[in-house]
Amino acid sequence: MKILITGSNGQLGNELQRIIATGSAEIGEVSNEIKTSEVFALDVDRLDITNLQQVKIVLSEIKPDVVINCAAATNVDGCESNQDLAFRINAIGARNLAIVAEEIGAKLVQVSTDYVFSGVGDTPLTEFELTAPYSVYGKTKLLGEEYVREFSSKYYIVRTAWLYGYVGHNFVYTMMKLGNVKDEISVVNDQLGNPTHANDLAYHILKLIETEEYGIYHCTGKGECSWYDFASEIMELADRKCKVNPCTSEEYKVMNPSAAKRPEYSSLDNMMLRCTIGDEMRDWKEALQSFMNNVEK
Repeated sequence: MKILITGSNGQLGNELQRIIATGSAEIGEVSNEIKTSEVFALDVDRLDITNLQQVKIVLSEIKPDVVINCAAATNVDGCESNQDLAFRINAIGARNLAIVAEEIGAKLVQVSTDYVFSGVGDTPLTEFELTAPYSVYGKTKLLGEEYVREFSSKYYIVRTAWLYGYVGHNFVYTMMKLGNVKDEISVVNDQLGNPTHANDLAYHILKLIETEEYGIYHCTGKGECSWYDFASEIMELADRKCKVNPCTSEEYKVMNPSAAKRPEYSSLDNMMLRCTIGDEMRDWKEALQSFMNNVEK
């Protein structure tokens, strides 16, 4: 099997490569077909997904069996200030990959987000819930989903949330760094979601691509918490003495006026996983403990 990974230098791209190279994730081994796959790991310097002509040339030359799109504009606040860039990467980039993947008969994995939902409610969201994003990030990622559904016949749209991995920038590393230099910090306590270990997400994506179980998936860590809960757990596991104070989203907005509005409730239910290949995602605390065991504190 030939697997092409876009945005390969990011958190998820790195985990996909690590699992294929070693043959196993933290929650289990992958199949022999995945272990022996030929991987083409391309970041923006080798494949700019916003350029349709370049996508056609590269994919037609490699002829991958599967394209896993990890490329995205994920800076939520940055998307608000640079809407065109967010649109090009999150929407047009996904469209370009879908068009060309269809032309060459490849399967396409489009990684999406909990931010496609409105954030109103108190019950974990299944794949059949109506989307209603209000941030530019959420809107452009949803349009990317729609383009994939329109132009590809063999797709897996995989929505995840609060992602952290061993390589790259993420909330866990940010909290650990703050814990080194701050005596106390304030973190919002009224936004609920699912912290997700990139290693667990990558494992499920690699399970999916061996099947023809096409459709929309939610794939997040089990259990929900607030950003405050998440930060507090990180500080404890990292043995940081920094005090974490809860604050409201309104209070945070006053402290950070340029911050984009985030969903108040975006906890996802991995229903499609349960009903197809099985949901082996770990509880968010268990996965975080595993992560912290493997990083330098």
